[in-house]
Amino acid sequence: MRTAAGRGRAATPARSATGGLALLAVLALGACGGGEPAAPVTETVEPSTATAKGGPPEPEVPVVWPLTGVPTEEVAARPALAVKIENARQARPQTGLEDADMVWEEVVEGGITRFVAVYHSRAPELVGPVRSVRPMDPAIVAPLHGVLAYTGGQPPFVDAVGAAGVQSVVMDEGDDGFVTTRERRAPHNVYGDLASFWAQADADRTSPPPAQLEHAREPGAGTATREGAPAGRLDVTLTHSSRAVWDWAGDRGAYVRSEGDAPAVSADGDRIAATNVVLVAATMVNTSFRDPAGVPVPETQLVGSGDAVVASGGKHVAVTWSKDAVDAPLRLTGADGLPVHLEPGATWIELVPTGSGSWAVG
Repeated sequence: MRTAAGRGRAATPARSATGGLALLAVLALGACGGGEPAAPVTETVEPSTATAKGGPPEPEVPVVWPLTGVPTEEVAARPALAVKIENARQARPQTGLEDADMVWEEVVEGGITRFVAVYHSRAPELVGPVRSVRPMDPAIVAPLHGVLAYTGGQPPFVDAVGAAGVQSVVMDEGDDGFVTTRERRAPHNVYGDLASFWAQADADRTSPPPAQLEHAREPGAGTATREGAPAGRLDVTLTHSSRAVWDWAGDRGAYVRSEGDAPAVSADGDRIAATNVVLVAATMVNTSFRDPAGVPVPETQLVGSGDAVVASGGKHVAVTWSKDAVDAPLRLTGADGLPVHLEPGATWIELVPTGSGSWAVG
């Protein structure tokens, strides 16, 4: 199991008690000989808070899941767990994608895509098929300060995950939690046990994870829902052979996914859906590394800025994305320079290569 120096848990601020009003009266008696008694001495302690002075109380901040903004009574004390999940035809239908808080879709070699699925609020028993790490994964998962589970990868890619402050759980290094099935051929037959992955998390993983995107406090108050133009369909071309289509399903209050013209469903038959879909135009370059077939391994460059679209509530807005460093979160801002708020719920982020990729909103 690969570990890296993580950040400690954030301290919980203490709450101060309301200051009171104390009155101390001391009566000094005169000296022997019958002198007059001294005048009373009074000391007043002023109230120390605005509440004691009659000021407004502090606003109540609702408890929400940090990665979705969905209200909850209690947030689970566990770090974010990201898992590399395959999206080749042989890997479909996948298991557990429908339970992820966030999913990033990235282009890898050969014109196919893979997912980085991030779990925190929900914990399916198994997810998969699980595959190997890629060079852009550290920039995706570093802001979570959590754990990334994958089967293996070229040593520089594995080392980059640790250098980004993320803990790796790796099948090829003998870590627990990976199981295989006879129902699929290798290498499409590896699945991950989330409970086992979480059990291996170091004590210095940030728990719970920091919020990655900004969410509206109430359903229907997201930026796209309030201000956007209609977006019944998002047709996203990622490569010559990978196309993701998202159709607005008003009865579900979400976008439902298709792989090209085929509905995307989970292994349990559930349609893959997302409350928010974010399209990010980013530069993709070929690295000096190659896969076993000799094909160059690409990398999507996420430190920088560019054009993006946020779709929620059946509407969309054009925004700007920016990311200042590998361990900095993705920021989405509108034309006014203000943060864009998503609807509370799961979010899918499509990393669309500039030049070779494209999208159409209709």
